[in-house]
Amino acid sequence: MTTVSPTPTTTPVPVAAPASAPQPAMRLRELVFGAACAAAVRAAARLGVADALGEPPATAEELATAVGCEPQPLRRLLRALSCHGIFAETEEGAYVHTEMSRLLREDDPHSLRHISLWCTEPWTWQAWPRLDDAVRSGGSVFQDLYGKGFFDYLHQDAHDSAHVFNRAMTTSSVQSALDVAELLDLTGVSVVADIGGGQGHVLASLLEKHPAVRGALLDLPGVVAKADPRLREGGALAGRADIVPGDCREAVPVAADLYIIKNILEWDDDSTRRTLRNVMAAARPGARVVVIENLVDDTPSMKFTTAMDLLLLLNVGGAKHTEQSLRTRMADAGLLVGSVRPVNAYLHAFESTVPG
Repeated sequence: MTTVSPTPTTTPVPVAAPASAPQPAMRLRELVFGAACAAAVRAAARLGVADALGEPPATAEELATAVGCEPQPLRRLLRALSCHGIFAETEEGAYVHTEMSRLLREDDPHSLRHISLWCTEPWTWQAWPRLDDAVRSGGSVFQDLYGKGFFDYLHQDAHDSAHVFNRAMTTSSVQSALDVAELLDLTGVSVVADIGGGQGHVLASLLEKHPAVRGALLDLPGVVAKADPRLREGGALAGRADIVPGDCREAVPVAADLYIIKNILEWDDDSTRRTLRNVMAAARPGARVVVIENLVDDTPSMKFTTAMDLLLLLNVGGAKHTEQSLRTRMADAGLLVGSVRPVNAYLHAFESTVPG
């Protein structure tokens, strides 16, 4: 794909959106067509429109040539996206980037391209219409839809979707890892353990920042087999990192001064209880346990986290936490829960210790 970069003849002036808020009836109409907006973002991400658009304005015809599609339908797509602040149309009828459209670029350091694709994968369009069934039953609809659980379906029947999921989770983890490393004080910590830590981006960031600390990464065998190269044999941090294949819901065979549990306590309550119980069994008295999660009662990100909460209900029967619900589950496991601090715009860290 080539990037369109014609020489502009005039200064681009994005067309301003109407200033007045829509009336309730129009707002509701907009909301019930929310699928159109999600589909438009997905289409732009799959076509690579944001990657094709350079810094100067480009017409729909120029962009269509770059991405291999028809100009008129692409103009309609860009017009719809521009209504939501994703791309902007100039007075001359060309298109320019906005802060949001840049996030759909593959090369943006804060790219949300793979997250956008993951949240609009084909199975989501089958699951969302069954939300009323999930609300009635309180459980996942995935077994009824596909005859198997969500992760079995993903890895056995939807390999492309599983690849998108892995890319999305990696992107999200890489972006938040530095925030976590910046937040956590490792004074007095000799060993830190990342429980259910995926490919270990958080652990790698912590070890890079604290050269005297050792670390352990625990996750499923297939996950840790693809751990961050810095942690694997031959990597810069391999001498200070232990990679431990296992399921934290079954056991946590790791002794550490600090345990990090990030974005995995949103499964069903039984899995949450077992994970916390296993950490408690492994930890010495006085060890720190930091749980990092999205919260559905966090006002700045509630539209995002409540949507994820409903998707969790649909696909695995899980739930995002409120601050109080997570405090309660941690306390029920025997942890002494202390402060709750924001990690970034959408994550919070719950500090706790193992009583002694």
